[in-house]
Amino acid sequence: MKSSLAIWLDAARPKTLLLAIAAIATGSSLAYADHHFSLAISLLALLTATLLQILSNLANDYGDAVQGTDNENRIGPIRGMQQGMITQAGMKKAITLNIVFIVISGLALVFYALQSPTSIMAFIFLGLLSIISSIAYTMGSKPYGYIGLGDISVFIFFGLLAILGTYFLHTGTVKTDLLLPAIGSGLFSMGVLNINNMRDVENDTVSNKRTLVVRIGIEKAKCYHLGLLAFGWLTMAIYLVMHTQPIWLNVFMLLPLLLIFKHGKTIWNIQQAKQFVPMLPDMVKCAFITNIVFSIVMVLGQ
Repeated sequence: MKSSLAIWLDAARPKTLLLAIAAIATGSSLAYADHHFSLAISLLALLTATLLQILSNLANDYGDAVQGTDNENRIGPIRGMQQGMITQAGMKKAITLNIVFIVISGLALVFYALQSPTSIMAFIFLGLLSIISSIAYTMGSKPYGYIGLGDISVFIFFGLLAILGTYFLHTGTVKTDLLLPAIGSGLFSMGVLNINNMRDVENDTVSNKRTLVVRIGIEKAKCYHLGLLAFGWLTMAIYLVMHTQPIWLNVFMLLPLLLIFKHGKTIWNIQQAKQFVPMLPDMVKCAFITNIVFSIVMVLGQ
Protein backbone atom coordinates (compact mmCIF):
# COMPACT_ATOMS: atom_id res chain seq x y z
CA MET A 1 0.00 0.00 0.00
CA LYS A 2 1.45 3.34 -1.04
CA SER A 3 1.83 6.10 1.50
CA SER A 4 -0.14 9.32 1.04
CA LEU A 5 3.06 11.17 0.13
CA ALA A 6 3.99 8.60 -2.52
CA ILE A 7 0.50 8.83 -4.04
CA TRP A 8 0.73 12.60 -4.39
CA LEU A 9 4.28 12.43 -5.70
CA ASP A 10 3.06 10.08 -8.42
CA ALA A 11 0.22 12.49 -9.22
CA ALA A 12 2.74 15.33 -9.61
CA ARG A 13 4.63 13.16 -12.17
CA PRO A 14 8.15 14.21 -11.12
CA LYS A 15 9.81 12.91 -14.30
CA THR A 16 7.96 15.53 -16.37
CA LEU A 17 9.24 18.34 -14.13
CA LEU A 18 12.58 18.14 -15.93
CA LEU A 19 10.88 20.04 -18.76
CA ALA A 20 10.40 23.05 -16.50
CA ILE A 21 14.04 22.91 -15.40
CA ALA A 22 15.17 22.66 -19.03
CA ALA A 23 13.12 25.65 -20.19
CA ILE A 24 14.24 27.94 -17.37
CA ALA A 25 17.88 26.87 -17.80
CA THR A 26 17.71 27.69 -21.51
CA GLY A 27 16.07 31.08 -21.02
CA SER A 28 18.48 31.98 -18.23
CA SER A 29 21.56 30.90 -20.21
CA LEU A 30 20.47 33.13 -23.08
CA ALA A 31 20.21 36.05 -20.67
CA TYR A 32 23.60 35.19 -19.18
CA ALA A 33 25.14 35.20 -22.65
CA ASP A 34 23.87 38.76 -23.06
CA HIS A 35 25.40 39.75 -19.70
CA HIS A 36 22.11 39.85 -17.81
CA PHE A 37 21.62 37.21 -15.16
CA SER A 38 20.06 37.00 -11.72
CA LEU A 39 20.14 33.83 -9.64
CA ALA A 40 17.07 34.98 -7.70
CA ILE A 41 15.08 35.46 -10.91
CA SER A 42 16.18 32.06 -12.19
CA LEU A 43 15.16 30.30 -8.97
CA LEU A 44 11.80 32.07 -8.75
CA ALA A 45 11.13 31.35 -12.42
CA LEU A 46 12.06 27.70 -11.89
CA LEU A 47 9.74 27.44 -8.89
CA THR A 48 6.85 29.03 -10.78
CA ALA A 49 7.38 26.91 -13.89
CA THR A 50 7.61 23.73 -11.81
CA LEU A 51 4.38 24.56 -9.98
CA LEU A 52 2.66 25.22 -13.32
CA GLN A 53 3.86 21.84 -14.60
CA ILE A 54 2.50 20.16 -11.46
CA LEU A 55 -0.81 22.01 -11.88
CA SER A 56 -1.06 20.74 -15.45
CA ASN A 57 -0.38 17.18 -14.28
CA LEU A 58 -2.92 17.31 -11.45
CA ALA A 59 -5.57 18.88 -13.66
CA ASN A 60 -4.91 16.26 -16.34
CA ASP A 61 -5.34 13.50 -13.73
CA TYR A 62 -8.64 15.02 -12.60
CA GLY A 63 -10.01 15.83 -16.04
CA ASP A 64 -9.27 12.45 -17.63
CA ALA A 65 -10.73 10.63 -14.62
CA VAL A 66 -13.94 12.65 -14.69
CA GLN A 67 -14.23 12.34 -18.48
CA GLY A 68 -13.84 8.58 -18.16
CA THR A 69 -10.72 8.46 -20.32
CA ASP A 70 -8.62 7.04 -17.48
CA ASN A 71 -10.15 3.57 -17.34
CA GLU A 72 -9.10 -0.09 -17.19
CA ASN A 73 -8.25 -0.05 -20.92
CA ARG A 74 -5.66 2.70 -20.61
CA ILE A 75 -2.09 1.48 -21.21
CA GLY A 76 -0.11 4.16 -19.37
CA PRO A 77 0.75 4.35 -15.66
CA ILE A 78 -2.31 4.05 -13.41
CA ARG A 79 -3.09 7.45 -11.93
CA GLY A 80 -4.23 8.38 -8.43
CA MET A 81 -7.87 9.13 -9.17
CA GLN A 82 -8.06 6.20 -11.56
CA GLN A 83 -7.00 3.88 -8.72
CA GLY A 84 -9.42 5.50 -6.29
CA MET A 85 -6.52 6.58 -4.05
CA ILE A 86 -7.35 10.26 -4.59
CA THR A 87 -10.92 11.52 -4.43
CA GLN A 88 -12.36 14.23 -6.67
CA ALA A 89 -12.65 16.52 -3.65
CA GLY A 90 -9.06 15.79 -2.64
CA MET A 91 -7.76 16.52 -6.12
CA LYS A 92 -9.76 19.77 -6.31
CA LYS A 93 -8.20 20.89 -3.02
CA ALA A 94 -4.72 20.02 -4.30
CA ILE A 95 -5.33 21.95 -7.52
CA THR A 96 -6.62 24.97 -5.59
CA LEU A 97 -3.64 24.90 -3.21
CA ASN A 98 -1.27 24.58 -6.14
CA ILE A 99 -2.82 27.64 -7.80
CA VAL A 100 -2.32 29.61 -4.58
CA PHE A 101 1.36 28.66 -4.56
CA ILE A 102 1.69 29.63 -8.23
CA VAL A 103 0.14 33.04 -7.60
CA ILE A 104 2.47 33.71 -4.66
CA SER A 105 5.56 32.53 -6.52
CA GLY A 106 4.57 34.26 -9.75
CA LEU A 107 3.85 37.61 -8.11
CA ALA A 108 7.14 37.44 -6.19
CA LEU A 109 8.95 36.78 -9.47
CA VAL A 110 7.21 39.54 -11.41
CA PHE A 111 7.60 42.24 -8.77
CA TYR A 112 11.22 41.30 -8.10
CA ALA A 113 12.24 41.17 -11.76
CA LEU A 114 10.25 43.99 -13.34
CA GLN A 115 9.83 47.71 -12.73
CA SER A 116 7.55 48.81 -15.55
CA PRO A 117 3.83 48.71 -14.59
CA THR A 118 3.03 47.70 -18.16
CA SER A 119 5.44 44.76 -18.06
CA ILE A 120 4.16 43.73 -14.63
CA MET A 121 0.54 43.72 -15.79
CA ALA A 122 1.47 41.87 -18.98
CA PHE A 123 3.21 39.09 -17.04
CA ILE A 124 0.38 38.83 -14.54
CA PHE A 125 -1.97 38.36 -17.48
CA LEU A 126 0.31 35.72 -19.02
CA GLY A 127 0.52 33.96 -15.67
CA LEU A 128 -3.27 33.83 -15.36
CA LEU A 129 -3.47 32.58 -18.94
CA SER A 130 -0.96 29.83 -18.10
CA ILE A 131 -3.05 28.74 -15.11
CA ILE A 132 -6.24 28.68 -17.17
CA SER A 133 -4.49 26.77 -19.96
CA SER A 134 -3.20 24.14 -17.52
CA ILE A 135 -6.67 23.58 -16.10
CA ALA A 136 -8.68 23.75 -19.32
CA TYR A 137 -6.61 21.08 -21.11
CA THR A 138 -8.75 18.24 -19.76
CA MET A 139 -11.06 19.92 -17.23
CA GLY A 140 -14.41 21.60 -17.87
CA SER A 141 -17.26 20.94 -20.27
CA LYS A 142 -15.15 21.60 -23.39
CA PRO A 143 -11.51 20.70 -22.65
CA TYR A 144 -9.30 21.77 -25.53
CA GLY A 145 -7.10 18.68 -25.17
CA TYR A 146 -10.08 16.66 -26.37
CA ILE A 147 -10.24 18.47 -29.70
CA GLY A 148 -6.57 18.18 -30.61
CA LEU A 149 -5.26 21.58 -29.49
CA GLY A 150 -2.89 20.31 -26.83
CA ASP A 151 0.17 20.45 -29.10
CA ILE A 152 -0.35 24.15 -29.84
CA SER A 153 -0.76 24.96 -26.15
CA VAL A 154 2.40 23.06 -25.18
CA PHE A 155 4.37 24.82 -27.91
CA ILE A 156 3.24 28.26 -26.74
CA PHE A 157 3.56 27.83 -22.98
CA PHE A 158 6.49 25.40 -22.68
CA GLY A 159 8.37 26.83 -25.63
CA LEU A 160 7.77 30.42 -26.65
CA LEU A 161 6.52 31.79 -23.34
CA ALA A 162 8.91 29.80 -21.15
CA ILE A 163 12.07 30.79 -23.05
CA LEU A 164 11.21 34.31 -24.15
CA GLY A 165 9.50 35.09 -20.86
CA THR A 166 12.49 33.94 -18.79
CA TYR A 167 14.84 35.97 -20.96
CA PHE A 168 12.65 39.08 -20.62
CA LEU A 169 12.50 38.73 -16.83
CA HIS A 170 16.31 38.82 -16.75
CA THR A 171 16.87 41.53 -19.34
CA GLY A 172 13.68 43.55 -19.79
CA THR A 173 13.93 43.02 -23.55
CA VAL A 174 13.45 40.30 -26.16
CA LYS A 175 15.11 39.65 -29.52
CA THR A 176 13.76 38.09 -32.70
CA ASP A 177 16.51 35.50 -33.07
CA LEU A 178 15.59 34.06 -29.66
CA LEU A 179 12.69 32.44 -31.46
CA LEU A 180 15.10 29.73 -32.62
CA PRO A 181 15.82 28.20 -29.18
CA ALA A 182 12.27 28.98 -28.05
CA ILE A 183 10.87 27.04 -31.00
CA GLY A 184 13.34 24.21 -30.37
CA SER A 185 12.37 23.91 -26.73
CA GLY A 186 8.69 24.02 -27.66
CA LEU A 187 9.06 21.28 -30.25
CA PHE A 188 10.74 18.97 -27.74
CA SER A 189 7.91 19.56 -25.25
CA MET A 190 5.42 18.77 -28.02
CA GLY A 191 7.34 15.53 -28.53
CA VAL A 192 6.65 14.54 -24.91
CA LEU A 193 2.92 15.11 -25.41
CA ASN A 194 3.01 13.25 -28.72
CA ILE A 195 4.52 10.15 -27.08
CA ASN A 196 1.80 10.31 -24.44
CA ASN A 197 -0.88 10.53 -27.13
CA MET A 198 0.61 7.75 -29.27
CA ARG A 199 0.66 5.49 -26.23
CA ASP A 200 -2.99 6.24 -25.43
CA VAL A 201 -4.30 6.40 -29.01
CA GLU A 202 -6.50 3.31 -28.79
CA ASN A 203 -8.22 4.27 -25.56
CA ASP A 204 -8.44 7.94 -26.58
CA THR A 205 -10.21 6.93 -29.79
CA VAL A 206 -12.82 4.93 -27.90
CA SER A 207 -13.18 7.71 -25.30
CA ASN A 208 -13.69 10.36 -28.01
CA LYS A 209 -10.55 12.24 -26.99
CA ARG A 210 -9.63 13.64 -30.39
CA THR A 211 -5.92 14.27 -29.92
CA LEU A 212 -3.75 15.06 -32.92
CA VAL A 213 -2.59 11.44 -32.97
CA VAL A 214 -6.19 10.20 -33.07
CA ARG A 215 -6.89 12.60 -35.92
CA ILE A 216 -3.90 11.74 -38.12
CA GLY A 217 -3.23 8.13 -37.16
CA ILE A 218 -0.23 6.45 -35.56
CA GLU A 219 1.99 6.19 -38.67
CA LYS A 220 1.69 9.89 -39.50
CA ALA A 221 2.18 10.66 -35.80
CA LYS A 222 5.51 8.84 -35.96
CA CYS A 223 6.60 10.99 -38.90
CA TYR A 224 5.38 14.06 -37.03
CA HIS A 225 7.43 12.97 -34.01
CA LEU A 226 10.60 12.59 -36.06
CA GLY A 227 9.99 16.08 -37.46
CA LEU A 228 9.67 17.50 -33.95
CA LEU A 229 12.96 15.89 -32.96
CA ALA A 230 14.85 16.99 -36.08
CA PHE A 231 13.66 20.59 -36.18
CA GLY A 232 13.86 20.92 -32.40
CA TRP A 233 17.55 20.03 -32.38
CA LEU A 234 18.29 21.95 -35.60
CA THR A 235 16.84 25.28 -34.45
CA MET A 236 18.86 25.16 -31.24
CA ALA A 237 22.05 24.09 -33.04
CA ILE A 238 21.70 26.90 -35.59
CA TYR A 239 21.36 29.47 -32.82
CA LEU A 240 24.54 28.20 -31.17
CA VAL A 241 26.50 28.36 -34.42
CA MET A 242 25.37 31.98 -34.83
CA HIS A 243 26.20 33.07 -31.28
CA THR A 244 29.02 31.05 -29.71
CA GLN A 245 32.78 31.35 -29.90
CA PRO A 246 34.97 29.39 -30.32
CA ILE A 247 32.97 27.51 -32.91
CA TRP A 248 34.27 24.09 -31.80
CA LEU A 249 32.10 24.30 -28.67
CA ASN A 250 29.13 23.45 -30.85
CA VAL A 251 30.50 19.91 -31.20
CA PHE A 252 28.94 19.21 -27.80
CA MET A 253 25.48 19.51 -29.36
CA LEU A 254 26.22 16.22 -31.11
CA LEU A 255 25.88 14.46 -27.73
CA PRO A 256 22.11 14.94 -27.43
CA LEU A 257 21.80 14.25 -31.16
CA LEU A 258 22.99 10.69 -30.52
CA LEU A 259 20.24 10.20 -27.93
CA ILE A 260 17.67 11.81 -30.21
CA PHE A 261 18.64 9.56 -33.12
CA LYS A 262 18.37 6.44 -30.96
CA HIS A 263 15.01 7.58 -29.59
CA GLY A 264 13.68 8.38 -33.05
CA LYS A 265 14.78 5.01 -34.44
CA THR A 266 13.01 3.22 -31.59
CA ILE A 267 9.81 5.20 -32.14
CA TRP A 268 9.84 4.44 -35.85
CA ASN A 269 10.08 0.67 -35.22
CA ILE A 270 7.32 0.46 -32.59
CA GLN A 271 4.44 -1.75 -33.66
CA GLN A 272 2.24 -1.86 -30.53
CA ALA A 273 0.90 1.00 -28.41
CA LYS A 274 2.20 -0.50 -25.15
CA GLN A 275 5.75 -0.19 -26.50
CA PHE A 276 5.43 3.60 -26.18
CA VAL A 277 5.27 3.35 -22.36
CA PRO A 278 9.06 3.54 -21.71
CA MET A 279 9.45 6.11 -24.47
CA LEU A 280 7.82 8.92 -22.46
CA PRO A 281 10.63 9.24 -19.89
CA ASP A 282 13.08 8.66 -22.75
CA MET A 283 11.65 11.65 -24.62
CA VAL A 284 11.79 13.78 -21.47
CA LYS A 285 15.47 12.81 -21.15
CA CYS A 286 16.13 13.83 -24.76
CA ALA A 287 14.44 17.20 -24.23
CA PHE A 288 16.21 17.82 -20.91
CA ILE A 289 19.70 16.89 -22.07
CA THR A 290 19.39 18.88 -25.30
CA ASN A 291 18.34 22.01 -23.42
CA ILE A 292 21.00 21.58 -20.74
CA VAL A 293 23.81 21.00 -23.26
CA PHE A 294 22.57 24.04 -25.20
CA SER A 295 22.64 26.09 -21.98
CA ILE A 296 26.14 24.97 -21.06
CA VAL A 297 27.49 25.77 -24.53
CA MET A 298 25.81 29.21 -24.39
CA VAL A 299 27.47 29.97 -21.07
CA LEU A 300 30.90 28.68 -22.10
CA GLY A 301 30.78 30.34 -25.50
CA GLN A 302 30.90 33.90 -24.20
